[in-house]
Amino acid sequence: MNDDRRTSNFLAALLGALAVAIPFSGLAVAGVFDSEDAAAPAPTTTVGAPAPDTTATATARSATDVSALYERVSSGVVSIETQTGGGGSTGSGFVIDKDGHIVTNEHVVQGARTVRVRFSEGAPVTARVVGEDPSSDLALLKVDPGDRELTPLALGSSKALKVGQSAIAIGSPFRLQGTLTTGVVSATGRSIGGLGNFSIDNVVQTDAAINPGNSGGPLLDASGRVIGVNAQIATTSGANDGVGFAIPVDTVKEVVPALKAGREIKRPYLGVSTGDARTGTGAQVAAVVAGGPAARAGVHVGDRIVAIGGREVTQSTDVSAIVTARKPGDKIDVRVRRGGAERTVRVTLGTRPDRTS
Repeated sequence: MNDDRRTSNFLAALLGALAVAIPFSGLAVAGVFDSEDAAAPAPTTTVGAPAPDTTATATARSATDVSALYERVSSGVVSIETQTGGGGSTGSGFVIDKDGHIVTNEHVVQGARTVRVRFSEGAPVTARVVGEDPSSDLALLKVDPGDRELTPLALGSSKALKVGQSAIAIGSPFRLQGTLTTGVVSATGRSIGGLGNFSIDNVVQTDAAINPGNSGGPLLDASGRVIGVNAQIATTSGANDGVGFAIPVDTVKEVVPALKAGREIKRPYLGVSTGDARTGTGAQVAAVVAGGPAARAGVHVGDRIVAIGGREVTQSTDVSAIVTARKPGDKIDVRVRRGGAERTVRVTLGTRPDRTS
């Protein structure tokens, strides 16, 4: 294992929850995309011959499409190498403009003393960390492009994604730069653990192979537009088990302009930890932060939250999804069930602490 102690500790902590952030860790066989079928001649028919194999034709056409996509966008995907006090790690990223701005995961560059970016050609170049947002696990880097012609990737939308549509990952798993894997969008609206005690919402789940080193690389749609930033995997083995998670590109489009402008990103804060209700629907309050917004409004441990802001809460992840859509300072009604009775309390949302409060 070549990761530094920070990365190892981070992996170990998240592994226990089966959601593993994926900076470089060790070496294993990665999936290989074979595009030879794309060059195969189209089937021909003669009088009396069987009809052409339309399935094979569709497969060849699909391979051709993905090959063309790779040729068009792969030079905009980079490998990232960091050095910290105790070692180093690697990840991936992608170019978003001609000025040299690059998006990656915050956990790829967290605590780094030096960051270098390796393009598909040429020697690696030094990158500056423009800004980091631990809450979304996103970071923005900047390189001096010099004479290099950069290939920015187009940002798509994650709001209208459909389960089953194509998903394509490009990155540097196990230091194998420029690796492409394909799959589909397996689910949308997932919630995963962030770097602190807060969740990341509206996450895209995919079965495209994602492994250590893919962190920060793009998840693309069939047109080559970014729909997410590959960040975590659910695994029992430490490597790809076909369940990967990407930060939604709509979050990227919200966070990156703020990081570029040097603005502080403020998110709303309720001040509770919840789990799914033990009986019925709703979110069971497991902990209330002393002096926090919920505590000041009278929310207690053991309360079952059944609605927030007029929206029904059926499970724990609904709480963060509803609150995240608001702003600090917003007043919001929280309906709770306690001792067989329901009551509504009004909470003034606070500002989310940096990492672990």
